[in-house]
Amino acid sequence: MLKRKIEEKLLQWKNTSERKPLIIKGCRQCGKTYSVMKFAEDNYEHVVYLNFFENPDYNSIFSGSLDVENITMMISALLGQKAVFEAGKTILILDEIQECAQARTALKFFRIDGRYDVIGTGSLLGVKGYGEQPKSIPVGSETTLHMNPLDFEEFLWANGISEAIISILRKSLEDETVIPEALHQRLKELLLQYTVVGGMPEVVSAFVARKQMNEVLQLQRDIVRSYEDDMVKYAQGRDKSKIQEYFQSIPRQLAKENKKFQYSLIQKKATAKSFIGSLQWIEDAGIITRCHNLSLTELPLDGNAIEEIFKVYMCDTGLFVSMLEDGTQFDILQGNLYGYKGAIFENLVADIFYKMGRKLYYYRKDSGLEVDFVIRYKGECTLVEVKATTGNTKSTKTILKHPEKYHVNQVIKLGDYNVGRSEQILTLPVYMAFLLTSV
Repeated sequence: MLKRKIEEKLLQWKNTSERKPLIIKGCRQCGKTYSVMKFAEDNYEHVVYLNFFENPDYNSIFSGSLDVENITMMISALLGQKAVFEAGKTILILDEIQECAQARTALKFFRIDGRYDVIGTGSLLGVKGYGEQPKSIPVGSETTLHMNPLDFEEFLWANGISEAIISILRKSLEDETVIPEALHQRLKELLLQYTVVGGMPEVVSAFVARKQMNEVLQLQRDIVRSYEDDMVKYAQGRDKSKIQEYFQSIPRQLAKENKKFQYSLIQKKATAKSFIGSLQWIEDAGIITRCHNLSLTELPLDGNAIEEIFKVYMCDTGLFVSMLEDGTQFDILQGNLYGYKGAIFENLVADIFYKMGRKLYYYRKDSGLEVDFVIRYKGECTLVEVKATTGNTKSTKTILKHPEKYHVNQVIKLGDYNVGRSEQILTLPVYMAFLLTSV
């Protein structure tokens, strides 16, 4: 059984007075249904569950009056003794709520009524072409949480790393002291495993139970194929083939020295205008995330992002690796990354930052200056270099020499290091990236 951070957020929601119906968004197969059902069964006397994807007939419950009395009566008539509605003791789970637009609209009336808690989950909520859109989004009547596949810290929990061990890492970061060698080596090993396994719950569970990498790869490629099936099934018109082409080009994009997204790698003479809708579709589905170039290295980062210049990363490192050629998993676990090493480690750090809730930014100028990531850290604009192997930091050193121009006073180097500092440059092992919170 995997421990998930969403469990604490669900408890916080339940303990909030005047709580609103809750919507949990996230990519397919990231564990939404399991986590919600576990929470519901642990915290309520009665759980009423509707899955609109598996049972399209449930849509009829919401086809008439959206009065709560009418809805609960219809559910009780359909489910019989499985549906017990008792004020303050019943939670209603509306799984795959994007398949029933009127159920989303009905959240407003459950909010006003207040007798029953309601959670809706959705994999492709708001994705263009997917499902019927609600006539009225219940603005102000719902709370929204985003759920990702397991992040690196959750992966550590799944592999027996305790909170006490993670506290040692936090203390080491705070004091800038070296991690004990035995722990350092174990965490480096787990980082490489996370790189190839990623965070999809079914994949992590299989890995933890059996450590069979062929099984891991098969499960990952099944998930990738299900994503591609969604693209074909739900995208509109000519977007179907474009979305697939865009998605399949991501490994080639990341393998380039200059990783700025280039539409010509999808099709010759392709333009942003012809493919931007495809990018948005895949991003809205929670499969990829954009990392925008900055015009200036200063806060606020979002205000300095260049909208049309960006890199693209897969949100889950394991799924990205599964899209590469056979044998890549073995090479990574052995530490032999060859030509893809930069792409793999950048996507790994993008995965870690994205799952922390960070928006992603980098900095590149035509003069040749380039920094992998730029983040807010301890209230300052901070450069982050990702080094798959030891290497120079020419760009960051140049930037540090000119604080009057670049407004930067600190750099973090992530790589095959232990904790250390050289003046304004803090070196950290990549496995500590998840500790770099913005405050």
